[in-house]
Amino acid sequence: MGGTTGPTVTGAPQGALGGFVDRSLVAARRGPLGVALRVAAMATAAVAAAWVHRVHDPGVLCPLRTVTGIPCPLCGGTTAFIELGAGRPGHAVLANPVALTGAVALALAPLGLGARWWELAPETRRRVLGAALVASELWQLVRLGVLRV
Repeated sequence: MGGTTGPTVTGAPQGALGGFVDRSLVAARRGPLGVALRVAAMATAAVAAAWVHRVHDPGVLCPLRTVTGIPCPLCGGTTAFIELGAGRPGHAVLANPVALTGAVALALAPLGLGARWWELAPETRRRVLGAALVASELWQLVRLGVLRV
């Protein structure tokens, strides 16, 4: 395929740019370079989102919250992303600690942490995810004033 070696991504553009994309995607799967590439991509996207949000605030993006007024467990994920991009990590944690933890886990997965997750029994993974979603929903209900403690 265009003289590149190693695995290629189906549908990726061919030529010099396609080869660069292929090599970057392969590199992002393993080791410290993978972590650096993932963090760089996330940071770039977060800074861009923070800039767009500062210029044009789109309001509430969660369809469930827009229709019902009740936040979903992932509400605050976009806010956490934007707060990180704006350089306010404390606000990011308060917006949605579960979504932020998931983003950190995704960034660190090339170091082998992802393999440990998949080694867990499926029932254990379901319980961990279920507990995280319940905790996140309770956090959002309190954070947005729907549930008072």
